[in-house]
Amino acid sequence: MPDSLIPSSDEARAPIKVAIISHSDKLGQPSVVTHRLMRALRRIGVDARMVVFTRLTYDENVSAVSSRFLRVVRFQYERAKIFLSNRMHIDTLFDVSIANVGCRVASHPWVRDADIVVLSWINQGLLSLREVRRIGRLRKPMVWIMHDMWNFTGICHHSQGCKRYMQECGSCPFLRSNSGRDLSHKVWKRKRGLYEAMPINFVAVSSWLEDEAKKSGLLSEARIHMIPNAFPAEAFYVVPKSLRKALPVDYSRKLVLVGAWKLDAPAQRLQLAIDALNHLFENYPAVANSAMVLFFGEVADAAVFDRLYFPYCHIGTVNDDTLLREIYASSSVVLSTALYETSPGTLIEGQAAGCFAVTTRVGGMADNVRHLINGYVSEESTPEGVAEGIKWALDNVPDRKMLHDSVESAFDAPVVAAKYKELFERLLYR
Repeated sequence: MPDSLIPSSDEARAPIKVAIISHSDKLGQPSVVTHRLMRALRRIGVDARMVVFTRLTYDENVSAVSSRFLRVVRFQYERAKIFLSNRMHIDTLFDVSIANVGCRVASHPWVRDADIVVLSWINQGLLSLREVRRIGRLRKPMVWIMHDMWNFTGICHHSQGCKRYMQECGSCPFLRSNSGRDLSHKVWKRKRGLYEAMPINFVAVSSWLEDEAKKSGLLSEARIHMIPNAFPAEAFYVVPKSLRKALPVDYSRKLVLVGAWKLDAPAQRLQLAIDALNHLFENYPAVANSAMVLFFGEVADAAVFDRLYFPYCHIGTVNDDTLLREIYASSSVVLSTALYETSPGTLIEGQAAGCFAVTTRVGGMADNVRHLINGYVSEESTPEGVAEGIKWALDNVPDRKMLHDSVESAFDAPVVAAKYKELFERLLYR
């Protein structure tokens, strides 16, 4: 037989079967990016399917586990235990998860038939830590995607400055606890036992998250890979198609965008952004008078903008993707002063539309910003430092195509999917 007709080892292999376990296929950002990953994997020849708690799409490669009634019961049971442990304070009820109850996913045919099992965001009743153990006993390579800090803390999704996860959790501020043996410590110990028993490969979606995981008491010795979330850069464009005159925006000025789902949530540090804009207005009036700030997102009290001198417009929540992309394409700068963000969506969206990104070196905010090339990273979280970044971005003309292309090359779905496929092949064939 001619050599050209002999199949290579890659050609002889059947497609890798991957079962991705995720809270949902559509509900919440981790679910959206996980579904996007599943579709991208299928496009490059990986037989990927999703097993979810809440199914919202009609995708035939997504399967829901359990009934709606049982899902509600499991969800409420977990929240009730947290509520009793945090002294009945509702304000932190959804900042933590304890994975004490979940569905029997290990017996799902897609999971049992898979070559690789991928865990994504699995909280709020989908998987218990006990069920993760059962999945591990199937003796398949397991990959766990970390969308936040929960994998290496006791119970919180973002520690919000607490550093107890670097040793052992306990005396948890989310529980208002002074006990070193509280619920957070008990869950921390269960995670430690799980990780010691199961050979899990963890994926961090940002360099910052990877670094924090390596500092933790739980994952300092773990196998951690950094692969970013896939991002649809192709959906964003750099030249506005039709300026939206319905918005009270002066398009003759350079637009600075500031946006978040909950704009005035403490972690967004809106006051720092306002102080920086005021500093710019007072010290560089010519720059300020040539620009305008456009805020989008929900605020609890619109009076938060009363002390802002800089010309601005707040348009509330934007649910129209077409409008949002038009606004990005019409802007010059996207600003975020958030305290932590595992994968900063607004900065990436802004860059995909050709905007300079301005941020601070905290959390994962600076992961995708090359200082003075595609944006500005303030080393200090001060009004003066952030104001200098905004001034630099307004004084310079962005190469909008270069900014778009940089996002596409780093976050394009096929690029991200190929990195996962390479990881899967190493785990299966090494």
